[in-house]
Amino acid sequence: MRAVVVNRFGGPEVVEVVETDVPEPAAGQVRIKVAAATLNQVDEGVRGGFFGGEGERIGFGWDVAGTVDAIGDGDGDGGGGEWSVGDQVVAMTPGMVRPLGAHAEYVVAAADALAKAPVTVDAVHAATLPLNGLTAVQALDLLELEQGQSLLVTGAAGAVGGYAVQLAAHRGVLVTGLAREGDAELVRSLGAAHFTSGSVENGSFDAVLDAAILGETALATVRDGGAYVGFRPGGQPASVRGVRTTAVEVAADGARLAELVALVDAEVLSLRVAETFPLAEAAKAHARLAEGGVRGRLVLVP
Repeated sequence: MRAVVVNRFGGPEVVEVVETDVPEPAAGQVRIKVAAATLNQVDEGVRGGFFGGEGERIGFGWDVAGTVDAIGDGDGDGGGGEWSVGDQVVAMTPGMVRPLGAHAEYVVAAADALAKAPVTVDAVHAATLPLNGLTAVQALDLLELEQGQSLLVTGAAGAVGGYAVQLAAHRGVLVTGLAREGDAELVRSLGAAHFTSGSVENGSFDAVLDAAILGETALATVRDGGAYVGFRPGGQPASVRGVRTTAVEVAADGARLAELVALVDAEVLSLRVAETFPLAEAAKAHARLAEGGVRGRLVLVP
């Protein structure tokens, strides 16, 4: 099969498409024939060597939509739990330094990381949900907000920020989105009650979800005793004024992903695709991501 890898670190030019063996699922795993796989910022970090692995062949891709192709051997149920060959699924397949990821024709995933694919959207759109959707909902869980409380989402037009705006608004949280002025209409359409592209009064929110990684600047907008969640585990600002600070470290969770799928099918969550690329043009997709300013996700199609 074909897979996207790097054998050395650098810019988009180091991205290669290679021929390699089809992976075999072990007990508790399933193999997915990939229909679409999303390119994310974590893949830029892998390509640049941010997570290590010098001298190794490293694969890309955490997000996948496709069809269950094989189920690993196991005790009793065959190791695949509720899954059967032919099921249409989505999954997050995490891993910073590994020889193969979801940017391939086939990928192996833990059976409990899968969810049935949405029925209202195609595979290209479905593939944009797992990583960013799970990150957003797990970050919101850490904030423990109640209906009617106020939340500032920085980077509200981005992939994670956009999901966070939609999910928080659905929970009855009063959301203010912080993004570039040109993104005002988009952010409001996602459910933000208010929008800003400039400075925010300090101490004016019950919590902040800092998808733009503004750090202490974002923390200052939280009222005394509020909450802050960032996206660099261990890199969140120190607590001040009784503000609880933490950072999300996204985890695969098929049951939670299924809840997000249900919200997609209920038209609560919208899935944004900026552009698609054939798997053979993965380097072009990396180059486009490196340019910045992408609204929606870049998706590879084998």
